[in-house]
Amino acid sequence: MTRKFTGWHMSAILVGFFAIVISVNLFMARAAIGSFGGVVVENSYVASQRFNQWLDKAEAQKALGWTVETRLTADRHIRVAAETGGTALSGAQVTALVRHPLGRAAERPIGFHAKDRHWVSDVPLPAGRWLVHLNVRHGNDTFQRIENLQ
Repeated sequence: MTRKFTGWHMSAILVGFFAIVISVNLFMARAAIGSFGGVVVENSYVASQRFNQWLDKAEAQKALGWTVETRLTADRHIRVAAETGGTALSGAQVTALVRHPLGRAAERPIGFHAKDRHWVSDVPLPAGRWLVHLNVRHGNDTFQRIENLQ
């Protein structure tokens, strides 16, 4: 004996389907909001007005001819090597601001000290993924870059 498919069955299927869709959407929205680390710029219009200045600054930095390499050592110290024309850039000042990409940890400044033709961070980087806003200054010239280190 087969049972008839009635309007009540169709109503139960529709209610169940939309209950699942709404539940998944609410879960995904909550997960997205909970992991959002903040804004990249406070005002996108003002940032768009400064875009050409940023491009000019990048071209001036490229014209310096500096080669800057950043890596993480085994003990999680940041190692920076900077050179110009194959010669180490001596007497430069290196600083950095490290930020967690999802904003889960507070940003913190990190200092560097010179060691064997390169610079090493004063403190190790905590475990995890970090955005390192690197700043190398030599005389009146400045090199800036954001590195993604894990």
